[in-house]
Amino acid sequence: MSKSFYKNRIFHKEYLGSLFIKRQQKQDNFVSLIFLIIKISFSLLAIISLIKLGYSSKVRLTRLREIEESFLYEKYRFNVLIDKFDDLFSSEGEQRFMKDQDQIISRDIIRVIWR
Repeated sequence: MSKSFYKNRIFHKEYLGSLFIKRQQKQDNFVSLIFLIIKISFSLLAIISLIKLGYSSKVRLTRLREIEESFLYEKYRFNVLIDKFDDLFSSEGEQRFMKDQDQIISRDIIRVIWR
């Protein structure tokens, strides 16, 4: 082989080798940047989803508390009415029932009491 071919080969090897390495580094940096952007996007998506999930859970628990309070109130009223109904059928229950009723009658009305 001739000297010029050998020198030419070394020149191409050194010049093109460093150019190839630079191009490879640029591609690696570009791919790393793309993956970093994808990771950041997924992280933001996960954070936003967790925030939405937390808010939905808070709203759901608030509604469940309201329903529970309403249920307990209605249960209390039901128990009171059951007690009144049971008292109605006890001895002299009718008289106690009549005394418990609000009997507001205006002055212009005639009141008739059946015995």
